[in-house]
Amino acid sequence: DVQLVESGGGSVQAEGSLKLSCVASGITYRDPCMGWFRQAPGKERERVATMDGYGRTVYMADSVKGRFTITRDKERHALYLEMNSLKSSDTAMYYCAVRLNSGCPVFAKDFAYWGQGTQVTVSS
Repeated sequence: DVQLVESGGGSVQAEGSLKLSCVASGITYRDPCMGWFRQAPGKERERVATMDGYGRTVYMADSVKGRFTITRDKERHALYLEMNSLKSSDTAMYYCAVRLNSGCPVFAKDFAYWGQGTQVTVSS
């Protein structure tokens, strides 16, 4: 079975930093698309950043450009999200997602596997 485990969330002051990690296991597809999504209370799940199977960042939300960086370790099926200059608007549950295809879809519904999420809370 495919399992995704996120870690690295927490509570920080505005302008602080956090680095999220996601490690996937049970993936048989060599170079899957992996991505980060987030969902704040009362809001829809939002795509934050995605990286295709070739290691290219194919999407970064405008709201996080210049502050967040997505990276991956392809050998370990690990995905990271380095978050700097955090704002209160970044407060959300952050989810890692995988699609067993090298290309990355736009919509969350097209990602087959999800982690349990890690909470990020930014206080101003």
